[in-house]
Amino acid sequence: MTTPLTPRYVEGNPRDLTLLDINARFMTHEQYTRLVTNVRADGALTSTPLVWHDLTSGRRIVLSGNHRTKAAIDAGLPRIGWLEIDQPLTRQRQIALQLAHNAITGQDDPATLRELFDELQNLTARHYSGLDDKTLRLLDTVSVESLTEADLDYTSIQVLFLPPERTAAEKALMAATAIAAADARWLAGTAQYEPLLDALQTATSAYNVRNTATALALVLAVFEAHLEDLREGWYDSQTHEARHHGSVPIESLLGTRTMPAPIAAVVARALDKAESTGDIAPGENWRVLERWAASYLTHQTHPHGHQETDR
Repeated sequence: MTTPLTPRYVEGNPRDLTLLDINARFMTHEQYTRLVTNVRADGALTSTPLVWHDLTSGRRIVLSGNHRTKAAIDAGLPRIGWLEIDQPLTRQRQIALQLAHNAITGQDDPATLRELFDELQNLTARHYSGLDDKTLRLLDTVSVESLTEADLDYTSIQVLFLPPERTAAEKALMAATAIAAADARWLAGTAQYEPLLDALQTATSAYNVRNTATALALVLAVFEAHLEDLREGWYDSQTHEARHHGSVPIESLLGTRTMPAPIAAVVARALDKAESTGDIAPGENWRVLERWAASYLTHQTHPHGHQETDR
């Protein structure tokens, strides 16, 4: 029969506690940084670690709450409170207590979690909660199966846009990511972060701005001006064949997202006619462009209407 535990509340210097050498529970760098920030803001631990006082060695070993204890130290707290057991514990029971505290934590109901999160109107409170889109199941379609967060060394960067800037940024980023829509998903390496910093620095110097979001908007504006350069991602200029079988953004073909309204009206009438006569299937308006291109290449029609001849 297992002896009942008799923990008591104790306060002291967290630096006097011994952290576990092997801890099954891990936190990502971002999560731990958030924890330290919260503890520093609170000025105290709001949940209590479980400590075993080994009377034989004199050590106070943290069985549960290692990250909270370390965060308290990193946050500069001089004292914290913890629940302490000074009864003799076998190695087996120490491990059982550690694993039980880590594993038996309950689960959040997604709908209730989202409802409570939506009640937080203050951005600081939302950030304090530690919840993000992944936790709220807004990113279920994203999967990087071969990697785990525990294996990655990364830094999180947050860039804030005003509403008009956000719309432009989203359009530009969607155009860029569409190029890679063929066969694979990739995780950007740290090495690719340096060119981004260089581009931001160049933009800030050229336009004499100091806001990172503004600098990124400038970088995206330059990207917009060179949309046609994206053609290299899917078109081989030597063989004149497609490099992959996925879809590509039309703006990378035409080099622009827009056209004059009167010209667009002419194109719209042609599309409507082609669909109504059954020349193209609904949702395949791009077929008109394919037919025009094929006809142009076959007849070598000059823009002014006459036939070109070989010289």
